[in-house]
Amino acid sequence: MEPNQSELPRWERAGRLVAGMLLAFGLASCSRQPAMSAEDGPMSVEELEKIPKIDVHAHISDFGDTGAEQFIGLLKKHNFKWLDICVVGTEWERLQRKIALAEKFHKAYPQRIAWATSFNLTNWGNPDWEKSALATLEQGFAEGAVAVKFWKEIGMVVKDPNGHYVMFDDSRFDPLLDLIQKSGKTAIAHIGEPYNCWLPLDSMTVDGDRHYFRDHPQYHGYLHPEVPGYWQQIEARDHVLAKHPRLRMVGCHLGSLEFDVDELAKRLDRYPNLAVDMAARIVHFQVQDQKKVSKFIIKYQDRLLYGTDNDVGERKADLQSELLRCEEVYRRDYRYFATDQEIEIPEIKANFKVRGLALPASILKKIYYENAVKWFPGI
Repeated sequence: MEPNQSELPRWERAGRLVAGMLLAFGLASCSRQPAMSAEDGPMSVEELEKIPKIDVHAHISDFGDTGAEQFIGLLKKHNFKWLDICVVGTEWERLQRKIALAEKFHKAYPQRIAWATSFNLTNWGNPDWEKSALATLEQGFAEGAVAVKFWKEIGMVVKDPNGHYVMFDDSRFDPLLDLIQKSGKTAIAHIGEPYNCWLPLDSMTVDGDRHYFRDHPQYHGYLHPEVPGYWQQIEARDHVLAKHPRLRMVGCHLGSLEFDVDELAKRLDRYPNLAVDMAARIVHFQVQDQKKVSKFIIKYQDRLLYGTDNDVGERKADLQSELLRCEEVYRRDYRYFATDQEIEIPEIKANFKVRGLALPASILKKIYYENAVKWFPGI
């Protein structure tokens, strides 16, 4: 089902100005396809497993010292570093525990764990909200946080006292975004949800989304017409990019534009300060035309970051199965990006198969490591 294009963002002219301004600050737009060496050959799965990699979208919960050793062992085995992203602001006590845990893991395993902070939203509307939120960010930066997470509760959950939903482009977030930019950090934005969120379950394109929104109906936009719609969420995010041209932003989950690489390409062309992670949305690459997806990845190879949305420790008694699940995801993604093998993708639907992209080694190194270092300085 094609989205209603009448709701597309109105910020195109402003976005073009952003592109011009950002070029002056040395951020390349990648609107032209990067050159590749004639010798740039493939990389085997075994080689990909061994090279340094960063999973830029993951979550750690507490699983004790013994569990930590097993978890770090998995990261060493696959030569991964994790960016542990702390959420959510509408559950402040839980967020504080997540932040404390992230600090602990980063200090104990700085070569394997980086982290991103967030801020309290339970006190939204209070006179001291801004001061409190800024203090939380500054404390996080002092403890090594490389980024700040803005989660989908902004635009879909948080309301003003008058009952209006608070959108990402609300001017009250500007001081936080300014601090992030001035501090040389990165804004991580999970704004909105996949387009499937606004469809009935039986019309969704992948089983993974169908199961998530079946189990989390509070976030199923189709059931909540009072929540601002899909394109309103995208427009608010785009407006922030236009308002803050020097702010480095990584859009989670293919920037919530997972359903169409052409729509994502428009934003990458318009906003040179935007990159996106692939966390939990690689399946949406896999349901599109694979030749088109391959061309998209090659063209925007400097703007795409590998991530999974893996979460370990949430169920302490089941840590082994969580670690096995992480490894399964990593191995399947290796095959998809590095080989031309036929791969079964159960998250799309039973017995669905797709052929791997067999991307060149130079692009794999960018997606899995080099882009993370560029877009998250200090990681």
